[in-house]
Amino acid sequence: MSFFKKWIDKLSNNFIGRLFKLKRLQHILMAIIFFVSVFSVLTISLKPEKFDIALGQRSPADIYSPKDIEDRWATQKLKEKASESVELIYSFDSAVHVEVKKDIENFFQTVYQLRNNEELDELDEISEEEKKSILEEENPLNLNKDHLDTALTAPLDKISYLETYIYEIVAQSMNTGIKVENLQKEKSSIKEYVLQLEDFNDSMKEMGIAVIHATIRPNMFFDIEATEQLREEAVESVERIMIKKGDNILKEGDIVTHDRLEILRGLSILTDNNKVDLMLYLGITSIVLVIQILIIAYIYFFNREIFDKTDKLLMMYIIMLGTLIIAKALASISIYLMPVAVSAMLLAILLEPRLALLVNLCLSILISIITGNDIIFLTMAVLGGAVGVFSVRNMQQRTGIFISGIVVSFVNILTIIGIGFINSNEVGKVLMYGFYGVLNGLICSILTVGTLPLWEHLFRVVTPLKLVELFNPNQPLLKKLLIEAPGTYHHSIIVGNLSESAADAVGGNSLLARVGAFYHDIGKIKRPYFFKENQLTSENPHEKLTPSLSSLIITGHVKDGIDLGKKYKLPAEVMDFIEQHHGDTLVAYFYHKAKTGENGENIDEQSFRYCGPKPKTKETAIVMLADSVEAAVRSISSPSKDKIEKLIHKIVEEKLADGQLDESNLTLNELEIIKKTFVKVMLGIFHERIEYPDTDIKELKGRKAYGTSN
Repeated sequence: MSFFKKWIDKLSNNFIGRLFKLKRLQHILMAIIFFVSVFSVLTISLKPEKFDIALGQRSPADIYSPKDIEDRWATQKLKEKASESVELIYSFDSAVHVEVKKDIENFFQTVYQLRNNEELDELDEISEEEKKSILEEENPLNLNKDHLDTALTAPLDKISYLETYIYEIVAQSMNTGIKVENLQKEKSSIKEYVLQLEDFNDSMKEMGIAVIHATIRPNMFFDIEATEQLREEAVESVERIMIKKGDNILKEGDIVTHDRLEILRGLSILTDNNKVDLMLYLGITSIVLVIQILIIAYIYFFNREIFDKTDKLLMMYIIMLGTLIIAKALASISIYLMPVAVSAMLLAILLEPRLALLVNLCLSILISIITGNDIIFLTMAVLGGAVGVFSVRNMQQRTGIFISGIVVSFVNILTIIGIGFINSNEVGKVLMYGFYGVLNGLICSILTVGTLPLWEHLFRVVTPLKLVELFNPNQPLLKKLLIEAPGTYHHSIIVGNLSESAADAVGGNSLLARVGAFYHDIGKIKRPYFFKENQLTSENPHEKLTPSLSSLIITGHVKDGIDLGKKYKLPAEVMDFIEQHHGDTLVAYFYHKAKTGENGENIDEQSFRYCGPKPKTKETAIVMLADSVEAAVRSISSPSKDKIEKLIHKIVEEKLADGQLDESNLTLNELEIIKKTFVKVMLGIFHERIEYPDTDIKELKGRKAYGTSN
């Protein structure tokens, strides 16, 4: 049972191990970790402080708004005021006046008929009592008996005159408009007016007033829909009262009112409020996703090879996160001390300058959000980081990083002073910010220099600075090569010169090619005298060995070099030169020697070839060609330009025909450039010397002996 359990555990571990080695899974995990980390930093930075206060209490401190929010209570008050200020809308009904006029006309028409005995043909004469009785029955205005008596007894001309007055009074009032609520007021005004008339006696005035009061009525009615529409328009025109981010909500000691408490609750900064600020989390999620997608898209389209180097992605993630954390810590002193440019400078040295520019922009935006979208800081961070990238590009001395820091400081102070003086007249305050900007640049250079060796070591990154250190003659392995295999050392120096010039001519990494050439033959340290350049005497140890054994020793220097490189912890990029500088070429001399010996027909060519692999990059292919060219040209007895050109052309053509350059991405045009560069460099080494006559030589030696030579 125990054995079975161990077997299951082993199988599980192997499966999990293989699973985590999958590139896609690594990328997904890294993307998740990056998102969670940056999201957490932003959340911690942007999540506001909470307060334990209640209605009626005094504020324990000055409370400022962590973001923009509407003051709904103040806005509602303004809306109510705007709504109340809207005048009521009334609609005018002209038909009412016609009806009133018709009622008055009907009444007086009846009076005239009775008084003129019209429509009563069957009666020759009717009494006054009968007229009153008829008028009472046909009294549409419900006038009392006194008013009816006046209508029947007053002179007709006066009645007609009064009727005309009544029409004018009613027309005047109704043309102006009578509202329901103003009807009684209007009737009182009419009554006062009529009583002041001198053309009529009191009884006729009273009758006129009664007729008007009985007929007049409102002709202006409240328009609910029109009024409500105007009120809505007035309410909508009211601008919201906003509390901006950083505005004071409560001062220390202020009484907490209901409206202030609601604002605090809306901001989710009360301890008794368990409401999750979804808007904050949604905003942070959106900005982090956009930045993450932007970086991934850039790498995918322009630096896709980085996807194959998960450790480089991890390094970039750690540098970005570290910059965010350091920036958050220094923000307590001043936001202008936040060293955003340090990530740009590090990534420009460790990875690629254009990617560093993008990362600098993204970090500047993220940190700007944390600092409250300060335009001066954002501009300083973007420009300072960009200058930092430009100044460290192709840098080969670590001390030069301090110069870059000074340049960043200079740009920082110019940016702060420039924007500061545009937006403010506080000279002292702006200059203080400028001082922080200078310190910012210095901090960036210190952090870059201090942490660069750590990144180089942990993630095995070969930077130009590291390469410069590697071709320093005081490097232990190069010293060992110089002492134990001086001929190989000299050969490597010349190969380095050839490789550097050729790589530079075709746009390759010339510094890497030079360093790779310096170390490509370190395997010869193990058996230096088996290689021609280290044989100080005419004795050749290969004469005592079989061709197959000699071939094994010669090809073995590659494996010996790899072992030495691992022992001295050479970077993988340099190890590639050791492993690939011969590809799988044939050791032709010993192969042909073996073919002409006994059992030559049974010789396997493959056993006389290097184990490879073939050069994978332009730089390793150039070193392969330079290695062969240097050895071949050195063997020419009387080198001339024509001989050198033909030999270099032959070597390159042979390597090309043998398929050694198939995986190196070198084009035919670049090979032509490389050949011309090799010729130029080799002619500089094997230049023609002036042959002095014997007499001149003796004279020259004499001068040297007596110290008179120039």
